[in-house]
Amino acid sequence: MYTALNHLHSYWAYFTLLVLAIAFLNAMVGYFKNKDFSMAKDLRISLFALIFTHIQLLIGLILYFVSPRFSAWQDGGVMGNDLLRLILIEHPFTNIIAVALITIGWSKHKKEVSSKRKFGKIALFYGIGLFLILLRIPYMLWFD
Repeated sequence: MYTALNHLHSYWAYFTLLVLAIAFLNAMVGYFKNKDFSMAKDLRISLFALIFTHIQLLIGLILYFVSPRFSAWQDGGVMGNDLLRLILIEHPFTNIIAVALITIGWSKHKKEVSSKRKFGKIALFYGIGLFLILLRIPYMLWFD
């Protein structure tokens, strides 16, 4: 089960990062070019990014607790080991914050009336979320 979840979490990350980057870039273009916020295109791109990040978070949380590395908490050596600290503390908590920010951006954009402000909320919160996710990916294990 662990291996299957690990592969799913790793490969789903590609799709999540792609959709999230597209949503961020779409919002930036819409903001700076003063485009109208389209329910057919812009809303769906942002919604797909939200859904993909939540699915990735759910897979990651399940993986966190079934991982053989989770037993390192009992040994007490998590903080002294850079890799374990990244995998068990920095990566999950930073990504939880990132997904929370993306969710806040989604909620805040719905309350806005003007297209520019809708794009602005999505660009800001999705951009910060994307930055945090990219900041704490354990790249050395991604291709393992």
